[in-house]
Amino acid sequence: MVTVDDVRRLALSLPRTEEALVRDRVKFRVGRIVYLAFNRDESVLGFAFPREERAALIASAPDTFLPPDPADERFNWVQVRTAAIDTDEMRELVLDAWRMVVPRRVADEHLGGGGS
Repeated sequence: MVTVDDVRRLALSLPRTEEALVRDRVKFRVGRIVYLAFNRDESVLGFAFPREERAALIASAPDTFLPPDPADERFNWVQVRTAAIDTDEMRELVLDAWRMVVPRRVADEHLGGGGS
C-alpha cells in the first residue's frame, strides 16, 4: 500500500514541485497546476493523465483506477486507490503526471533524457 509519505518523498524531489494543503487535501503542484491530489482520507490519489487515454486505463484495472470526480471530468485527470498499487507503480504514475506539467527540458534534465 502506498502512503501519502511515499508520494511526498518522490514528489518533493521533483523540480518545481510544491506541496499545498487545500480544503484538508494534500496536493502537489508545479506553479498553479496541480498534478497530484489525495482525497481527505488519503485512500485515493488523483493524478494528471491524458483525458483521451482515461477510459482505457480505467477499463484495464477497474478495481485500481477510478474516473475523476464529476467536477474534474473536463481535466486531464484520473484517480487510483492507493491500497491497490505498490511503490513502483506509484513512481511511474507520479513521474508521468509530473512530466505532463513541466517543460520537457526540465523533465529531461532531471530524468536524464526522458527515462525514469
